[in-house]
Amino acid sequence: MTTIRSPAVAGLFYPADARQLEQDVQHLLAKAEFHDTKPKALIVPHAGYAYSGAIAATAYASLHSVAAAIRRVVLLGPAHRVAVHGLALPGVDVFDTPLGNVKLDTDLANAISYLPQVTVSKEAHVLEHSLEVQLPFLQKVLSDFTLLPLAVGMTSAEAVAEVLEQLWGGDETLIVISSDLSHYLPYVTAQHVDSATVQSIVQLRQPIDHDQACGSAAINGLIIAAQKHHLTPHLLDLRNSGDTAGSRDQVVGYAAIAFN
Repeated sequence: MTTIRSPAVAGLFYPADARQLEQDVQHLLAKAEFHDTKPKALIVPHAGYAYSGAIAATAYASLHSVAAAIRRVVLLGPAHRVAVHGLALPGVDVFDTPLGNVKLDTDLANAISYLPQVTVSKEAHVLEHSLEVQLPFLQKVLSDFTLLPLAVGMTSAEAVAEVLEQLWGGDETLIVISSDLSHYLPYVTAQHVDSATVQSIVQLRQPIDHDQACGSAAINGLIIAAQKHHLTPHLLDLRNSGDTAGSRDQVVGYAAIAFN
């Protein structure tokens, strides 16, 4: 029997209506600034589409020249609602979205299940938005792919890098790290903090701490992997909620970064 993880934030972070969601994602992708790059990995924000959708679209639009080759997506996002030690698989067969089902990659799951930092936690995934909000973009940009979603909790950069190494693959495998940047700082302060964070990432300097990026553990692991595989990060977009849909009193920072 197929086990399904149902959408938790459809109608909250993005439209629950399939037609509206498709229109919104297509519109965001069409408006995104084009960057001629061939990413192996992306860092993408995960707020509501009104806030970070335009920045996320910039990341996904950069896949234009490699999308046809991608068959697997390894997706890491921070666990916001349930305490996780290590990295948690969801223990289901399918992630459902208003745009249809995404099949999980059992081969990849089996390839890392022996690692001590990898656990299975349906609870960590049931309400987690950091992974879910990436799926409609992936569904529109890629044609046919399987997914390996991991909720990242308390763990080291080295532990994340070890998992990524097992899943690295070739051109058929895309790695997506879901993370926002600073949270609830005044607009100008956030600009300075986020700019410094992005400079560290682009220069492959870690550790990035949790105050700088909620997905810091996964970002730090990716930096180690990027060094090993000689990837170069490129900043595609850097804005915050004060630039998109919120007040400037307390903002959340968003970056789109491609590694190729």
